[in-house]
Amino acid sequence: MGADPRSAAILETLTHTIYNIFNDRFAVESVMKSLVEQLAAALGPDGVLQGAAALEARDAAQTRGLRVDLGTPLAVLKPRSTEEVARILTLVHAAGQPVVPWGGCTGLVDGSAADGALALSLERMNAIEQIDETNRVMRVQAGCILQNACEAADARGLLLPLDLGARGSASIGGVIATNAGGNRVLRWGMTRDMVLGLEAVLADGTVISSLNTLIKNNAGYDLKQLFIGAEGTLGVVTRAVLRLRPRPLSENVALLAVDAFAHLPRLLARLERELAGSLSSFEVMWESFYRLVTTAPALGRAVLAHGHPFYVLVETRGVSVQADAERFENVLAEALEAGEVADAVIAKSDLERRAMWNLRDDVPQVTRDGPVAAFDVSLKIEDMPGYLHEVHQSLKARWGAACRFVVWGHLGDGNLHVMVGLPEESAQMHEAIEALVYEPLGRRAGASISGEHGIGLQKRRYLSLSRSPEEIALMRTLKQALDPRNILNPGKILTETI
Repeated sequence: MGADPRSAAILETLTHTIYNIFNDRFAVESVMKSLVEQLAAALGPDGVLQGAAALEARDAAQTRGLRVDLGTPLAVLKPRSTEEVARILTLVHAAGQPVVPWGGCTGLVDGSAADGALALSLERMNAIEQIDETNRVMRVQAGCILQNACEAADARGLLLPLDLGARGSASIGGVIATNAGGNRVLRWGMTRDMVLGLEAVLADGTVISSLNTLIKNNAGYDLKQLFIGAEGTLGVVTRAVLRLRPRPLSENVALLAVDAFAHLPRLLARLERELAGSLSSFEVMWESFYRLVTTAPALGRAVLAHGHPFYVLVETRGVSVQADAERFENVLAEALEAGEVADAVIAKSDLERRAMWNLRDDVPQVTRDGPVAAFDVSLKIEDMPGYLHEVHQSLKARWGAACRFVVWGHLGDGNLHVMVGLPEESAQMHEAIEALVYEPLGRRAGASISGEHGIGLQKRRYLSLSRSPEEIALMRTLKQALDPRNILNPGKILTETI
């Protein structure tokens, strides 16, 4: 019997398909090999890490985050200058190869995930280039660690007000890319408020150097704003000019116990009104968080007794050690008398101040009983109790006590951090919990799915809860204009299709 012509045709089609797949794969591998060779020529042999070396660099970066998934990059690139970053982007743009900028890799929304892409680590570009004491500005490279920049300013009698838990590993480029907030937003604002100028490299390798040092400069579009908070999707920040302030002469810290949420906004208003503009932090720890960070195996111990629903860490920075301390104590006494505060302890030394702050910063304790999903949201203060009750009830209704619920926040700037303990570690579990946390925000006017951590990969599907269709369309227009080949941190903030 003769061969079935239909089988022969199917076999021929299958053969051609397999041949094309292998051809395409070898073509891609050939292009990648050529690209890596060009990158190595531009950066030197130690500037391109592949294989085990790339995985080692990834693992070192991942250890700095609470829950960071960087994926498996094709290679890790480590430039030493803006010129080398420009050369990298020129080459990868021509090849259409995705590249993901890496700062400190401490973000919690998978904004640095580089699976199947080239990772662009700016850790070697870490110099503090200039501190101008007269004009109170600092120029730094993007890989400079935030804590190092703060300490350098302090040594000159100046203050870089940005402060966050990841200060020892977060980079300046990273905090700019995410418009990080932190503990002192209440007084000095977000990262955006501290950036006077910056330098960035566009997707095609074009260098935009706008290192403005002036507080007032209205000469056309403020181009730096395109890159602040854009998570590396519109350009790679390489250098920045940061505004510094005079270093405060006094510092007062107290831990307060508060017995009703309604007392919190009244207390905040009193402190802002009575402390002559010196209030720098108003950090609220819900009882669930306070208990975690003050019981073993945590190193911290309770400064105030357990049992109060809220604990407030208050900090002031002022100009007169004695007068500010007296005013601080008097205002807190008034708050106690008015019933806004149930109990209070004022730190009497640097050691005691640090111990109080260590409680607030001991965020890793929330993972000690198992994996957690971390959320960072913003909403009006008056909406917080209803929102948190709705989310907690929804979690309990679905998973019961197996779903732990821990809350703390900056509150004065509307920002809450919500940690949900996972009954099991799975993508499906994360998605289900995300829906319960984010969807109620869409029913509250002015609420945001991201207070200070950005969007990354994790929050893309919920962006429409906080941004209108017109705003998202404009974001896509900007992305298309600046990165038409979609090679810069693709898929972050917006979906792949631009």
